[in-house]
Amino acid sequence: MKGILTLVPTPIDEVNPLEQVAFKQLKEAYELKKEKTIFAIEDIKAGRRRWIRWGLSREIVNDFVLYNEHTYEKESVALLGYLKKGFDVFLMSDGGLPAFCDPGRRLVDLCHKSQVRATSTPFPHSISLALALSGFSHKSFWFEGFLPAKKEFREKRWKELIENEATLVLMDTPYRLVKTLEELRTNLKRKREVFLALDLNSEDEELLRGAPNQLIKKLKNKKREFVLIIAPTQKKS
Repeated sequence: MKGILTLVPTPIDEVNPLEQVAFKQLKEAYELKKEKTIFAIEDIKAGRRRWIRWGLSREIVNDFVLYNEHTYEKESVALLGYLKKGFDVFLMSDGGLPAFCDPGRRLVDLCHKSQVRATSTPFPHSISLALALSGFSHKSFWFEGFLPAKKEFREKRWKELIENEATLVLMDTPYRLVKTLEELRTNLKRKREVFLALDLNSEDEELLRGAPNQLIKKLKNKKREFVLIIAPTQKKS
């Protein structure tokens, strides 16, 4: 059985405590599954300092894996190898959300390509969390939000929107989930991968990546809270 990659958002300062669900998961990971768990940190020194301030065990801090802009290419491959062997990996940045405008994106992307589950401890902003969990490049992205409800305006906006080559972020009401995917499938002129974040941070969370028709087939429930991410257009070589 493959392991799970868990992004651990942390306070952007060094004073505030770690979110309690994240604290519980990290504590249980090193107490119950220490031999099958890896903790990857952006800055070892700062990470150790925060870890201890949060009240987590000093015992594990010497085993942290350094994962940042200098090491991510090598460590992404190594960590993916461990995930495939059944190890769980927790990824933390200096502060904020790992994999959002962060080298962690590379590891998330590799996880999707290798059918390894990626998730996150609680984070209050669905858009940035969906982007982080998509694994898509998002150095720049276009937030569209809700498309118009009226058919003629909606069709017009789809045609305009799909010409945008940047990463695209859309939302809509749960009952328009399948309709939105079907419209996307109809309007796509180039092959672009799609990421669907369903019921983020809930027990029913489901993250799907692939072509629109593949996602439609995988849906178990047709009415769910969702954020839809469309990958940027691939540049021709």
